[in-house]
Amino acid sequence: MANNEFNVADERREYTHNGRLHRVDLPSDPLTLFTSWLKKAYEARLVDPAAMCVATVDSDGQPFQRVVLLKDYSVRGMVFYTNLESPKALHLAKNSRISLLFPWHELDRQVIFLGKAERLATEEVKNYFTRRPRDSQIAAWVSHQSASIANRGVLESQFIELEKKFRSSDVPVPDFWGGFRVVFDSVEFWQGGTQRLHDRFVYRRKKDLEGTRDWKIDRLAP
Repeated sequence: MANNEFNVADERREYTHNGRLHRVDLPSDPLTLFTSWLKKAYEARLVDPAAMCVATVDSDGQPFQRVVLLKDYSVRGMVFYTNLESPKALHLAKNSRISLLFPWHELDRQVIFLGKAERLATEEVKNYFTRRPRDSQIAAWVSHQSASIANRGVLESQFIELEKKFRSSDVPVPDFWGGFRVVFDSVEFWQGGTQRLHDRFVYRRKKDLEGTRDWKIDRLAP
């Protein structure tokens, strides 16, 4: 067994940044609380507050996780963009169930969304793509996400070639690039507490009314 330079088992700290999270203070809509916490994350100048861990499952039941940036959200769902030939997109084509985790460690908070991912319409993808920095647009053409490459030079040379190709024109949206909207039916809020008595509340969409925006709120044991 390799020596462990750090004794991670003995690492401890108290979670005291935000006090208690009380049921009586929770809004009826989870996005109201999410927006408040996201705003706090930006005000605290966290690195990439909109970064979320996206979990999908392949056809063998193997889970995969990766960090992706949230680009929009509303009552309709949480939006992100990606290469449509990437593992995550291929997983979602067969199993649309997905999990999103926002890990705001510095604030002793995290939020988990569970739901189903739906492909965004072409026009919505185009509207976002045209607002991206030009280098990001070209990079979308260069990277065939998760494909094996010989070295970084392959990417850099392709980037230079495409810079020349699109020098006198707009960069079009690649046909293998798009986005997803996660239509969520569960949102869990975790706030760290002293003595490891963390506050956890989960919003679950009520099942009795089709298309309802009403939510049932439960406190969970830490």
